[in-house]
Amino acid sequence: MKDKAKAIWRRNVKRWLIGAGLEASALMAGGGLLTSARGSGVIFTLHHVRPESASVIGPNRHLEITPEFLDAAIVRLKSLGYDFIALSDLPERLAVPSTKPFAAFTLDDGYRNNAEHALPVFARHGVPFTVFIAQGLAEHRQPLWWEIMGRLLREQDRISFDFGRGVETVDLKTPVQQLDTSFRFASYVWARKEAEAVADLCLLAERYGIDPLATTRELIMGPQELRDFAAHPLVSLGAHTVTHRKLSRLGAEEALREMRKSAEWLTELTGERPTAIAYPYGSRDAIGPREFQSARDLGFVIGLTTQPGMLTAADLARPTALPRVSLNGYYQKARYVSALASGIPFALKR
Repeated sequence: MKDKAKAIWRRNVKRWLIGAGLEASALMAGGGLLTSARGSGVIFTLHHVRPESASVIGPNRHLEITPEFLDAAIVRLKSLGYDFIALSDLPERLAVPSTKPFAAFTLDDGYRNNAEHALPVFARHGVPFTVFIAQGLAEHRQPLWWEIMGRLLREQDRISFDFGRGVETVDLKTPVQQLDTSFRFASYVWARKEAEAVADLCLLAERYGIDPLATTRELIMGPQELRDFAAHPLVSLGAHTVTHRKLSRLGAEEALREMRKSAEWLTELTGERPTAIAYPYGSRDAIGPREFQSARDLGFVIGLTTQPGMLTAADLARPTALPRVSLNGYYQKARYVSALASGIPFALKR
């Protein structure tokens, strides 16, 4: 138990260090230091936008921000002189040098709160944004394993599961126990074939009275909702594959099919073929050169990772491997938006 507590402590220290780095970067940006780190602009990525909830388990907290923070982020960027552009305008903006920086907003997965809580904020400020849709989630036939995990951890005092060394019972009464178990579930998913591991997690949820797909139906917009959503002049939809699996762990043909079918489905749904794709998870272990080339071959103009960084004209040479900067639920302060937009945290990390 001491080792587990130490691991949680180390993770908390890491978050504290990130916060301290953002504070320092905000001060440096305010002092006019490292202005070259800003580049030409930035793509922000979000997931949930909804009112604060005390029920969110720590590992999922980074996936959601409040509408108030989104509003504050836009106001702060306006005060810094940012232009807000549609993602589709990004290549042209990079190709034409400008003294004004730009910001583009994207949201992944198509959560219903994107329409309920994010759209009113974006509309109030006239800010365009793109939401990336996974077909299997939108058709409510693909489980959101991280949300299912979060619900298990919230609702149960203890669970029994075979993490790989035989069935064991783990307590979930304290935040330390919940965090430790959540990381064990994540390790379980990534150590096996993703679809099989997620199926195991769904069976576990069912044993504790949770319908895995009910969570998807509750949280994700369905096809008709997406049609209505996409009709708004500020809204664009992009591809996010079919089953939301790490593409790098799939065979080449299967990965290509995931990307192609996602675009075809959205085209049929809205009558407009998506020009952008966001790779599920988007991390270095989830995607690579193979996926970047596949996106080009399929006709995508833009491909987005979740690897942080600022945009410059040099990115025109790799348009299907662009970085994005996360607006993270752990760091919801307007000055942190200034820090992130400055590019200083990423310059210092290099």
